[in-house]
Amino acid sequence: MDFTMGEAAAELRSELRRLVAAEVSADFLGAFTDDPADLAVAQRFSRILADRGLLCLAWPEEFGGRGASVWEQTVVREEMWAHHEPRGAQYMGVNWVGPTIMRHGTPEQQRKHLPPIARGEVIWCQGFSEPDAGSDLASLRTAARRDGDGWRISGQKIWTSYATMAQWCFLLARTSKGERKQQGLTVFLLPMSDPGIEVRPIRSMLGPHHLNEVFFDGVRATEADVLGRVGDGWPVVQEVLAFERVGIARYARCERLLQAAPAVLGERWDELPRELRGSWARLLTHCRRARLLAYQVLSLQSAGQVAPGDAAAYRIAVTRLDQDSAAVLSEIAAFAAADDKAQHRFRRAVEDHWRYANAATVASGSIEMQRILLARSLLRAPGRAGEAA
Repeated sequence: MDFTMGEAAAELRSELRRLVAAEVSADFLGAFTDDPADLAVAQRFSRILADRGLLCLAWPEEFGGRGASVWEQTVVREEMWAHHEPRGAQYMGVNWVGPTIMRHGTPEQQRKHLPPIARGEVIWCQGFSEPDAGSDLASLRTAARRDGDGWRISGQKIWTSYATMAQWCFLLARTSKGERKQQGLTVFLLPMSDPGIEVRPIRSMLGPHHLNEVFFDGVRATEADVLGRVGDGWPVVQEVLAFERVGIARYARCERLLQAAPAVLGERWDELPRELRGSWARLLTHCRRARLLAYQVLSLQSAGQVAPGDAAAYRIAVTRLDQDSAAVLSEIAAFAAADDKAQHRFRRAVEDHWRYANAATVASGSIEMQRILLARSLLRAPGRAGEAA
């Protein structure tokens, strides 16, 4: 199986690696730490990518991109995630907020929101999950009630990443009740500067900015803030989740750390138990499996087909890979020498990977929900025994 994507992609990959090496410290482990300098590095690097036309590479030129292929954009995703996402929170706007506004936004919304994303100037957060509506998102209670020619939005969101730094929120709220709970939901694009919005950080081992509660107290919204049609937000959200679940190339960081281990440990690599080296080799093959599943979904999306079942299959494989690789890498990192700078850096990177991996099977829809989506997709497929049921 050839994973190289051709000469142009290889040149792009080399260019990105040179940029990361030149502009980002080798000790960088992400933007969302206790050190504000890490976020500043990410914001600066995003603007460097934007100036070179690399931040939104596959976007149409009219929206600030270069009209490149989805495969070139995939190279960017892989290299960024492999190097601890030096774009910071920008990947959210690039991967799915922007494309969703392209597909469902009005010309005015596109002119307002897409250029700042393409320039790396604005951060978005996602107002989906609630205390009683996580994996069962359609059960949300945040309500938007008619108020003259607009709405007043009240409710609570939770686990909202980047809410403390975001300028805009991609919010899902209930505008009416239907026969099914998926009906009557509407997407709003809201400024986080509204005085009716309060953000309360939730401290965790992932560091600041990742987890927050967000409260909406009579926030005013107008028709211009509605994305798509009123009451028809659920199909938009299904698209969003499919894009989000493949937008992070988790396998790329797993593979980079696994491949780095023998060279970093040097002679200490020979001290590893045979069983541990066997697990290391097995996980490298699982990295390739997850990559292949991601490419399958990307191929479907590039053809205008968003398949929840295929996205779910990838999500199951890659989140399990995240956790399995974190466990094996932690065992390998225990053999690293404390007084060796490169080995110490490797151990820190593995510890960071382990922290994030613990939440992998919950974020963006729990693994249990992904299995349900995959099972439903298989049962609906033509020729399946469950089709008649």
